Amino acid sequence: MAKKFTASAKQLKPDPKLNSKLAQKFINTMMWQGKKSVTQRIFYDALDILAQKVKDAEPLEIFNTAVNNVKPQIEVRSKRVGGASYQVPMPVNPRRQQSLAFRWILASARSKKGKSMSQRLAAELLDAYNKQGGAMTTRENIHRMAEANKAFAHFAW
Repeated sequence: MAKKFTASAKQLKPDPKLNSKLAQKFINTMMWQGKKSVTQRIFYDALDILAQKVKDAEPLEIFNTAVNNVKPQIEVRSKRVGGASYQVPMPVNPRRQQSLAFRWILASARSKKGKSMSQRLAAELLDAYNKQGGAMTTRENIHRMAEANKAFAHFAW
């Protein structure tokens, strides 16, 4: 019988430079076509750019704060009740919060054009650290939608 795979959280090793599991998870999420060394170079260059722009904080602290700022607390999920679909606000699982934050930061950084990926990522992380930018806009839109559909909260079971 084949060996079963374990969850990636158990296998995940901290990244070699910063010794951070969160940074390694972000690098793995950002990676395309298995090119981890390219992705690591982009990520570390982005942190170097952040270190130059913000003198009073560590780049890893900026990264952690940016991810925590982007994490959504509540989201809307479709619930079908009696033939009608309702957008029901529900709290977000911590693992999903993290994956959504990563996804939104990367999508926002990738959507910008004209600069290298490390510069775009650094700009997006700095914006998220300052509670601005595309990823924060996405988060605010999700929260606004949940607030607007608060009347359907009693369907969350």
